[in-house]
Amino acid sequence: MTGSTTSSTTGSTTGPARARRGRRPGAPDTRAAILGAARELFASSGYGGTSIRAVAAAAGVDAALVHHYFGTKDDLFLAALQLPIDPRSAMLPVLEGGLPGAGERLLRVFLGVWDDEQNQQPLLALVRGLAEPSGQRLVRDGVLQMVLGPVGRGLGIDDPERRMALVASQMVGVVILRYLLRAEPLASMAPDELVAAYAPTLQRYLSEPLA
Repeated sequence: MTGSTTSSTTGSTTGPARARRGRRPGAPDTRAAILGAARELFASSGYGGTSIRAVAAAAGVDAALVHHYFGTKDDLFLAALQLPIDPRSAMLPVLEGGLPGAGERLLRVFLGVWDDEQNQQPLLALVRGLAEPSGQRLVRDGVLQMVLGPVGRGLGIDDPERRMALVASQMVGVVILRYLLRAEPLASMAPDELVAAYAPTLQRYLSEPLA
């Protein structure tokens, strides 16, 4: 009787004690917990209001572990957005050649990414999140912070926040009408037609005086 009780007590003490040692077991579960916490915080507090430490605390891990799995805050944000491409690499051609012609290069890169069928579904999944307040913040910060913001800074334009917000208004409009709603004739227009229609407006937003 006593031996049985002692064995049971010892086993119940040892098991939990071992489980508490070290970091959270199961790397895939830990990574998913970090990513889930990051997505919730970026959605509720925005990119600027979210820190690596806050994500780590919400996921119940050390900040060093967040860096280990995801790298920088930008890397973590991109992972939370679940984009099929890294916009930092995709937008590099836009910066080549400087400000002249940047509007056309930006639109061609943009259309090339969106017209790729492998990219469309994950990108549209993000855009459909606009129906929810949390999704609105993710899309807004994703577009302005990770896609267009670096372009404006890389081109060295004046008043980049205002100019890139105007650029975003055109780009988001194309996304909603061409890819989400598939409104005609926009949905069927060839890329060259769209470039001819939109690029001058984008270039004006980038380089010409704003009223």
